[in-house]
Amino acid sequence: MTEPATDRRAALKERSRQAIVQAAAELMDETGGTAFTVDELAERADVSRRTVFNHFASLEDVFAEVCAEVLGELIEKLAVPIDAAATDDPTTEPGPAMLDELAAVVRSTDLVTPMAYLTRTLGGTDAGGPWHANLLTRALSQVGEGLTAVLRRRHPGADPLDLQLLVSAFTGGVLVCHAHWWERTGAADDDASRAVWAELLDRLIHQLRTGFASTR
Repeated sequence: MTEPATDRRAALKERSRQAIVQAAAELMDETGGTAFTVDELAERADVSRRTVFNHFASLEDVFAEVCAEVLGELIEKLAVPIDAAATDDPTTEPGPAMLDELAAVVRSTDLVTPMAYLTRTLGGTDAGGPWHANLLTRALSQVGEGLTAVLRRRHPGADPLDLQLLVSAFTGGVLVCHAHWWERTGAADDDASRAVWAELLDRLIHQLRTGFASTR
């Protein structure tokens, strides 16, 4: 039985997209930054310039996709035990247990190495600069969508709004922690940098768990 034409087109389109993202990641790694053109990217990916723009509106969109894939280990690690952890209980609700799942995944994932890589390849020296903040926000938004999808499958009884609020608060907090981590460590990839990241992450998780009650 032959593969339907629509399926073949979809598969070809996905291969082209992945080729573009992979080529961008290679060029970012080789050049140590983002100083390459759409034409150079198209040549490396073995696609036309038009094909690049059929998938991405700009090079910045490509960079954001690379960032999201670098950070995608979070989604992969959370999805691994999904079959064993998923429940058919419709009363399952999000809360501390779900936050604990997110915290455990992030704590067990080496984010310092990819964050140091992204900080270095994206260029710039301002931890709070709009260039980095925009790309990382977009990347974390994509990661958040993936985490939300995984958690929804693991907790089918969870209210969608509560789940999205939890994930968005978590990923937003990670973005804030990244800026403070960069300022304190210079985006170094070493044990001292990991200690700072662990400290910031613990503070984020504590705040999300206990809330921001007034201390008057």
